[in-house]
Amino acid sequence: MNVRPYQPGDDDALYEICLKTGPGGEDAFTDRRILGEIYVGPYIEFEADVAFVVEDDDGVAGYVLGAKDTRAFEKVCESRWWPNLRSRYPLGSFSAEATESRFVHLIHHPHTAAADVAAEYPSHLHIDLLPRTQGQGMGRVLMKRLLDALHAAGSPGVHLGVGATNTNAIGFYRHLGFHVLHESPTGLTMARSTLA
Repeated sequence: MNVRPYQPGDDDALYEICLKTGPGGEDAFTDRRILGEIYVGPYIEFEADVAFVVEDDDGVAGYVLGAKDTRAFEKVCESRWWPNLRSRYPLGSFSAEATESRFVHLIHHPHTAAADVAAEYPSHLHIDLLPRTQGQGMGRVLMKRLLDALHAAGSPGVHLGVGATNTNAIGFYRHLGFHVLHESPTGLTMARSTLA
């Protein structure tokens, strides 16, 4: 297995990994692209220089994607990414029971980082690994590559969001030096310095 920078030909694999590792797995979605359109597409479109993948003999098996400046990223997405998706996924385009309805709402009302978080930890990230790469240290390698790239770009800190019940991920992030900034019944905001 090796870690390398993202390449444009990786797009479909990253979208598929996002789907397979998403809430409920791929069987929870009838639209196989919607999750990737939120959690992969804008990152590889606007922040490809801080995108890294892990690949094995079977192909791309995981990724870490970042945004160097969350506030700037939110603005560029609002002007250049979300409008097209809002046209493709109008509110009400899925039944209220469909998994996708939650993500359509997110397209129309994107999450924005809390002011205190974005001030001290201006970057953010998303990381996903297929089960075949988990537990082999590749998550740590991906995170180190991203942290180094963010630090080189001048970012002092990075944050992420994680579901409150995702205890494995929370443990992984704690092991990498992330600490909890905000906690709610549904999730945590965790952060750390970009210094390795």
